[in-house]
Amino acid sequence: MAPPPLSDDHVRAFGNQLVEVHIWLREQLARLRDDLAAPPERPRDLRVHCLTFCAALRRHHTGEDGSLFPLLTDGHPDLAPVLEALERDHAFVDGILRRVEELVASAEHADAGDAAVGVRAELDGLAALLDSHFAYEERRLAAVLNDLGDGRSTPAGADVLLDDGW
Repeated sequence: MAPPPLSDDHVRAFGNQLVEVHIWLREQLARLRDDLAAPPERPRDLRVHCLTFCAALRRHHTGEDGSLFPLLTDGHPDLAPVLEALERDHAFVDGILRRVEELVASAEHADAGDAAVGVRAELDGLAALLDSHFAYEERRLAAVLNDLGDGRSTPAGADVLLDDGW
């Protein structure tokens, strides 16, 4: 489960890369939710997929909060309220991810069916929240991010958009 590869042949604008990462995260979440709808043939694979998705989403948001948002705040102080709202969303999403991880872990010691129902409910809520969050973030930040670089260098802090670990 790897994010879309970044091409060395041409430079893509940072805002476009953000949108591509969001598309990939949406696809992974949809796949995970589909996997939960069918009885898993190999519950361990489902657990790994679930935990991998949680880690990828957490890493994406941690990178934004720790690197990208401070860069944007410095260059665009008018975005501070937007970035603060996005960081609040990130904290809320992190709470959902913790609950998902706890439910997945409890499935090893309890009824896997009950845990799957709980995980599905959390992921359904997460999907709704992320649809809104990603759309807002893209609407408010993509153009600003596309203006960040000149295509020849990566501004400090924008490297979070180029991280293959997303």
